[in-house]
Amino acid sequence: MSRIYELTVEAAESGDIITYHPQRLAAALNIADVNRLAVETSVMGTKALVTIYPHDPLARVILADPQMLVMDARGRIWIGRYHNGRPSLLRLYDPASGSAQRLLLFGTTGAGKSTAGQIILAAMKRSGIAVLYADLKGGQSAPEAFGQAGPGLDGNVAWRVTTQEGTMAQLRTTWLTMMDRQERYARLGRSKFLRDRPDPLIYQIIDEANRLLEKGAPYRDEATFYIKDIGRTGRSLGVGIGLFAQAGHLEEMGGSDTLRAMLKEGEVVLLRWTSSMMKQLVTDGLLPAGQVLAPIPKYAGEVDLVSQFDEEHDDSDLPGTQGSAYNVNGRYPTSKMRFWNIGSPVPTDGLDPMVLDLYGPGAPPEIEEDAWGLIGDAYCQRLDGMEAYRAVFPEPEEDEDGEGGGGGGKKKGGGGAKAAASPVPAAAAKPRARTLRDRIQSVLDAHDDPLDALQILELVNADGGREVKLGSVRNTLTAIRN
Repeated sequence: MSRIYELTVEAAESGDIITYHPQRLAAALNIADVNRLAVETSVMGTKALVTIYPHDPLARVILADPQMLVMDARGRIWIGRYHNGRPSLLRLYDPASGSAQRLLLFGTTGAGKSTAGQIILAAMKRSGIAVLYADLKGGQSAPEAFGQAGPGLDGNVAWRVTTQEGTMAQLRTTWLTMMDRQERYARLGRSKFLRDRPDPLIYQIIDEANRLLEKGAPYRDEATFYIKDIGRTGRSLGVGIGLFAQAGHLEEMGGSDTLRAMLKEGEVVLLRWTSSMMKQLVTDGLLPAGQVLAPIPKYAGEVDLVSQFDEEHDDSDLPGTQGSAYNVNGRYPTSKMRFWNIGSPVPTDGLDPMVLDLYGPGAPPEIEEDAWGLIGDAYCQRLDGMEAYRAVFPEPEEDEDGEGGGGGGKKKGGGGAKAAASPVPAAAAKPRARTLRDRIQSVLDAHDDPLDALQILELVNADGGREVKLGSVRNTLTAIRN
């Protein structure tokens, strides 16, 4: 008879924090497969719950009904389950504060990030969320999001692009929609977003976001500006931001401490990671002090020593751990969970019909028509590439002598249709040079807890800008208070 054993462990002395090495613990308990072992630590790290299973409890996590993906009354989607059968829930909307969320999905190559992303995208469509989706893997990460017809007007998200230029057009479109809502909601006296009254929840999702935000990327600074502003301002306007990225260095995520600080306050899901990534997550405070995450191995199952004289040993492949993850800001942050197993059991030639079924029938939700006149052709015609970029970032015009000017001069760079004028001041298209007040305000906006002047000084000097002194910070804080 298979039994499940559960052990409660406490630190030997007051103030001690429980730490453990998964393989050593498994060996001490005479367990060959470390995936049979589940360890959860308390927030303070002084207690732990150790569960021993007769077999890997996350070997198969089956989605019984796609309707399980629909967002519940608390704004959460069901993305998978924990080792003990409890649902792993990801919050996309907080009805208590009336706000959209920030989402970060990390995973190394082969960890199951694309499948996890498909589940999230399908849940968003089924939940009535308008998604602007940028797949910077050339459309290969989630081809089913593009729908049966591929790139065009039909698909499972409101607008999808596959280029960095198209991604920048999406970011600006999302930003313009956010600014339009801010103006409309201010006239209505609304300080919080009320779901579907009358506007839909919107999410800007960037897959392989590290390609947009890494050092040397052509639009790194501008993209970081828009992502930060959407993450900071969009929450109360029903505009969320989500980044799916390789688990490399956090420095590759825009080189922005403000961006990273904002993401720490959002929903963070960590698939299999690199050791350097884990060190940064702890250092940057993405994991609460004292909490330990057991590494996720590449393969599951028992690995036996095989003698060279054993000619009859089983040489079959071990099952993988794709989709295993930690829902860092979920209810059980140190408990391993696994995303739903979706799709056909073997790769298909073309789009996977089982994944398409996951999205469900019908057209995807769209941005409200009230904003269409402002956001322009890039969204309304679902453009991509440089065509989309020029629709929202018009190039300056030159006269026949090559001097900048207006009138009927030639468009810089050759022929082609003249891009529509930007519906907002040109200064908003690119971030202006930041003052010390801007830098301090960014730090304050990214932290809900009170900070003293020394803490603010440290964070400001870590944002990549010019180094400043404590006296300057204190003087600027006084001006902000006044």
